[in-house]
Amino acid sequence: MKKPVEEMSFLDHLEDLRWHLIRMTVAVMLCGAVAFLMKSFIFDVVLFGPRNTDFYTYKILCEFSQRFGLDESFCIKELPFRIQSRQMSGQFSAHIWTSITAGFILAFPFLLYEVWKFISPALYDNERKYARAFIIVSSFLFFVGVLFGYYVITPLSINFLGTYTVSDQVFNDIDLNSYIGLLRASVIASGLIFELPVIIYFLTKLGLVTPEFLRKYRKFSLIIILTLSAIITPPDIASQVIVSIPILILYEISIYISKFVIKREKKKEKSNV
Repeated sequence: MKKPVEEMSFLDHLEDLRWHLIRMTVAVMLCGAVAFLMKSFIFDVVLFGPRNTDFYTYKILCEFSQRFGLDESFCIKELPFRIQSRQMSGQFSAHIWTSITAGFILAFPFLLYEVWKFISPALYDNERKYARAFIIVSSFLFFVGVLFGYYVITPLSINFLGTYTVSDQVFNDIDLNSYIGLLRASVIASGLIFELPVIIYFLTKLGLVTPEFLRKYRKFSLIIILTLSAIITPPDIASQVIVSIPILILYEISIYISKFVIKREKKKEKSNV
């Protein structure tokens, strides 16, 4: 049953949305302020971690390649590039935008809560009780995606792009904003991609997606996933395969989620007859 809600005009909805957006912005700014004060940790440890050859991912990839007798190109001995700032306000600007990005990531569960609060008046009573599960699952998937982007996509991209040369006469002097932009795009994109099961859940609830549809277009989805992997990773086959595997797993999980939603909806229909 749908809980009676007070009718709201279009302007009332806009006003309600405005306050949700204000609270979301304040949450991001507060978390961003905390990140701003932790400058040394954010930059020296987090951002420039993949810049060091002893980064955890490089060690794992090297051990893996040695154990299975693969190409030792994954054993990173040197990352021959420097990071520099070419603009007067470059470092300050990088500090500000990095703090905002960190604020968005840290405040993500609260942002989901505000989104849920905005859409909840249009939901049924039995759907509103899943608010906590929605926030926990969505936040978990997002943070797993962020970690995947940081520990997998970013090191692979830095290793390939940072060492790629067209001539020995050209040295890679990487601009600070370019380096941070690569890391930011990898992390945020991965976090959002890992929300696929949640997106499929809601699309199935709306009747826009079915398990049969997902199975029928699995081949096309595979092409899209490989293309997406090629966009967000270096153009070498090994990196694309590493990135594609978790996305394919998420797609298969999404099929089962869609199947579960359809089965539950049919069960509800039978019980209401």
